[in-house]
Order: sequence, then structure tokens, then C-alpha cells
Amino acid sequence: MKIFTSAQIHEHDKYTIEHEPISSVDLMERAAKAITHAIAERWAANTPVVVFAGPGNNGGDALAVARMLADKGYQVRVYLFNIHNNLSADCSVNRKRLNESKKIKSFSEISLNFDPPQLTEDTLVVDGLFGSGLNKPLSGGFASLVKYINQSPSKVVSIDIPSGLMCEDNTYNIRTNIIRADVTLTLQYKKLAMMFADNQPYIGKLQILDIGLSKEYADNTECKYCIVDEADIRTLVRPRPDFVHKGSMGNALIVAGSYGMAGAAVLATKACLRSGAGKVTTRTPKNNCMIMQIAVPEAVLSIDPDAEVLSESASADDIDALGIGPGLGQAETTAVALIGQFKRTHCPIVADADALNILANHRAWLQQLPKNIIMTPHPKEMDKLASNAANGDYDRLAKALDFAERHDAFIILKGHYTAVCTPQGKVFFNNTGNSGMATAGSGDVLTGILTGLLARGYSEEQACLLGVYLHGLAGDIAAGKLGKESLIASDIIDHLPMAFRSIQE
Repeated sequence: MKIFTSAQIHEHDKYTIEHEPISSVDLMERAAKAITHAIAERWAANTPVVVFAGPGNNGGDALAVARMLADKGYQVRVYLFNIHNNLSADCSVNRKRLNESKKIKSFSEISLNFDPPQLTEDTLVVDGLFGSGLNKPLSGGFASLVKYINQSPSKVVSIDIPSGLMCEDNTYNIRTNIIRADVTLTLQYKKLAMMFADNQPYIGKLQILDIGLSKEYADNTECKYCIVDEADIRTLVRPRPDFVHKGSMGNALIVAGSYGMAGAAVLATKACLRSGAGKVTTRTPKNNCMIMQIAVPEAVLSIDPDAEVLSESASADDIDALGIGPGLGQAETTAVALIGQFKRTHCPIVADADALNILANHRAWLQQLPKNIIMTPHPKEMDKLASNAANGDYDRLAKALDFAERHDAFIILKGHYTAVCTPQGKVFFNNTGNSGMATAGSGDVLTGILTGLLARGYSEEQACLLGVYLHGLAGDIAAGKLGKESLIASDIIDHLPMAFRSIQE
């Protein structure tokens, strides 16, 4: 699913109007019917409704919804804010239609002073003040109205996007001047702002409504951002031929673990094996040897001479993919061994955890990163790689994307909607996974999955998209059986076979 910018959303509407063809006011009517239906499914007709409509097309949607709710028997009070006596054409048409309706409880057009209605806990507020075209923070009377609505006990449903929230970049927005919706009914597609954790308090429960915008425009328009779905993933999965052997299924090397962190090596190695690699060799300190051989008997060990930390790089001859970083620690001998491992490795690489921390502390080494390296930072690790803390989630994603382009790297920025940033400047959001996966070792499992897929012969981009999706899907299957609270990293590995079967079938 593509994520269009606010400018593209406007063009999408325009293209639909011209090529369906359909008049703009009839397209608004179609959207209003979908919104009204969604509201009626959630709130009974005895719910008192207060509609706040702005002067643009979002306000026009709200006026049409008010009329349709009244036709369904709802008691609806409407407030249209026309401060500058300048309504959009379609908003003006719907004002006229509303005035002609005999079922609206009350209709007030505000041009100067506004005496706000009492908003009780039984009231439903329909927010149609501003839509996706907003490009600056709300101020003045509109900001005061937003604060009044937010302080009330009423439930709030926002049309398309909560008023005050901008479609893309809210880095310098005034957060107190954004509607805190309980439900957001967005039209046709998610907006980029809806993918970020710091905007979730304003969005509430999100429902996407199909209003029949042009499929031709959607198919033929390039997007910088998109959401990967199951249909996309199914096209990536490689069949496993019958006449193969372990040598033809890929040879992976996992460099992980320090004394006291053997579990990271165990998890990454197991996940790599479960992802289809024919052979997995794990390089780890001497003290981890017994733990590894008992926990993962299928793995081959490459034992570092140091008892507690990685001190020397491993041979990378005949290796098809390298995963490095989980549980390594940040000792200086380990840092030297890390850059040495990069230099002697000539196959795809996944760098995670302490590999990223070491690189962040040795910034000159960033220029020596191999092309198309996959890096899997969580937000704090990304901030360290970017050398300063991000000002919110949009800013962090922008820095991750810039890093990916400058260093010819794939950045997997982990989160609820994990973002795969490519060297070509595209972002793919993942839609699998759940909060139960916010547990120690989950990232180590992802490193193993990615390394296993690379060893199997997937390209770096394919491995990123498929690996992140499988990781989240295995977590979803595990949460379905065990619950989110009790989920641990090894549960994700245990449910990887079911995740593979799900997308293969």
C-alpha cells in the first residue's frame, strides 16, 4: 500500500474527478456516506452529536456527514467556522444542503464570537475542522477550540486526520493544539504521520475507508513511502527445490556473544538456522563454547581465543552471509576485530546491536562500511549513528533515510512499524509484529533471520522486506497462542516455521 503525500492526495482527488468522471461534490458525498456508515457502526442513534466544521473540504465532509447522521435519526448540532467568509465551493454547497435539511437539531455559522457548547461524556464530537492540507500549527481561536475539545469528556471522531496534525512532518508542531481523537476515519490511505509512535495519542483507533479513488492514479504514481503487505511478500518467497543439499542452501557466519551474553549468540544462531540456511557457523568467545554446543547442536563453532570477548576476526572464506553484533560488548579489542571482520568479508553483512554502538563510537569507520550493508538500529542506536538525538519520529526517519543514502546502506529502523530505508531513498514500512515483541533478544532473532535469508541467496532488499515481515508474523502467531505479556524472544524463533508456512500457502 502506497503512502501519498498531502500534495499527491490532492492530485489523486483531482485525477479521480476528471477521469471517473465524477463531480467534486459527488465525490465528497461518497466520502461522507462511508464516514457516516463507520460512525453509525460504532455509536447508536441515541448518541448526541456535535459537529465542528472548518471552511475547507474537510468541513464540507463534516457538513455532509451531519446531514446524513440527522437523516438516520441522530440529534446533531453543527458549528461551521467561517471566520473569513471564504468557504470552499463544496463546503458552500453542503452548507446550503444542511440549511435545507429539516432534521438538524441546530446549525450555527461562526464568523466572529463563539460560545462553545457543553460537551458531556455522552456526546460524540465529529472533528471536521482541518484535513490533510494543513501545513502549519493551529493558533488563535482554533487552537483554543482544540484545547476545549481535548479537555472535555466527549468521545471524538476525526475525519481523515485529527485537526492540527499535519500529514507528514510534525517536528515543529504545537502538540497541545492537535485534536486527540478516539477514532480517526482516514480516507483511502494511511498518511505518513500515522506511522509514527509519537503521533498515536492523537489518532486513537484508525480505520481506513475506501471512497473509490482512482486505482489507475494509485498504480501509476511513484511514492517514496509504502507499506509492505502479504501480497508483496508472497512474490519474494523462493521455493526450496527438491534436489538440494546443505552446501547449496547457503553458509552463514554469526559473530556474536561475549561472556555473560551467550544468549544473544544462541538466539541469532537458532533464528538463522530456522530461516533456511544450510549451514551456520558461530564465532564466539571460548567461555560460550559449552553453552552454544548444548543449546544449538546444529551450529558449527568458531571459537575466539579470548575467553570473554571477541578479539580476532573469523575466516570469511566460503561464507555467503555474515551477521555480526548481538551481545558482542564494546571492548576496544572487539572494536578492532569488528572492523577487521568487515574488511575480510566479501559477502552481504548484517550489523546489529554492539556492532552499531562500536561504529557510532568510531565514526571514521563509517566511511569504510561495505556497500549495501544492512544495519538494524532501534531508535536510540539510530540517534547514536546519526550523532545527535532526533527531534521526534519523523526527524529520526529522515536521518535514517539520509544515512542509508549517504553510506549505500539498508537501514532497518525498528519500531511498531519497522521502516526499511534503502540506498535509493525509499522507505518500506512493515505491518506485522506486536508489543509483546518488545523484549530482550528480539533484535538478535531478527539479525539471525536476515543473515539466514541472505545466505539463501535473497538480495539485501528482499532479505530486509521478507525478514522483517517474517519476524513480525512469527511474533503475531506466538502472541496469538501465548499472549503478548508472556512473549519472549525464543517464542519468535519457535513460531518461525508457522510464519514461513503461512506466506508459502
